[in-house]
Amino acid sequence: MEEVKAYIESGILELYVLGQLSARECNEVEDMANRHPEVRAEITAIELAMEAYALDNAVEPSVDLSDKIFSKIETANASAPAEPKIIPMYEGSNDSKVKRLKYALVACSILLAISLGALFSAHNELNVAKDQILALNTDKDQFAKTVSKLEFDKAGMENRIAMTETSEWTTVKLAGVNKTPAAKMAVYWNKANKNVVINYAAMDLPKADTGHEYQLWALVDGKPISLGVFNENSAEAVKQMETIQKAQAFAVTIEPTGGSVNPTMEKMVVMGAVSI
Repeated sequence: MEEVKAYIESGILELYVLGQLSARECNEVEDMANRHPEVRAEITAIELAMEAYALDNAVEPSVDLSDKIFSKIETANASAPAEPKIIPMYEGSNDSKVKRLKYALVACSILLAISLGALFSAHNELNVAKDQILALNTDKDQFAKTVSKLEFDKAGMENRIAMTETSEWTTVKLAGVNKTPAAKMAVYWNKANKNVVINYAAMDLPKADTGHEYQLWALVDGKPISLGVFNENSAEAVKQMETIQKAQAFAVTIEPTGGSVNPTMEKMVVMGAVSI
């Protein structure tokens, strides 16, 4: 009895039901089943269990798929010879072999369904992960831009403080002219290295359209010298302009984009004299 019990627990009967044994191994199992009722009963129990599992997890094919399969079968039957030659897969009981083949096909269908389900789940999880990574990258970029802007604003503030607290810098306040009385801005001129810097935070100029921008001029011995152009949409806190060795006054005009060789006097918006 111990030998029969060990034989049943070896797993060979499950392989027999699934049709995974060779012809010689199948004959050995059938010989054991004929000699030992316990083996026959176990085979029957395994067959019933697999059939119940297959029915519980069966996936009904679509109508289109069923129609295609039956159409191919009918076409094959119509073109087949009157007496087709039947070639057995291996020797043994035909009924038991067909039954094992059926269970093997059912088991393959179950494995395929499980694999497809796992693949679909993995695909969904991958898409979710990609969305999360994209969101994290977006948040990181926004955070980096915010930090960069704060650092730049801090640097600009430090520069403005340094300009006002040192004797090297002269602050020239430019006021609006008759046409633009509310306009104002400040120009910082370094008396040592002759650098000229403008402060966007201390600037209130009339709006320039898309085809124009501001141009800063220095009045030197009665002659206007261009110190460069700038616009109100700049992300900078301060902007360094062209250096000038001496100047009696500074002014800003609105010129076509890129600047002009000579200032358009009717487009002047602010002007201020340098204190001696």
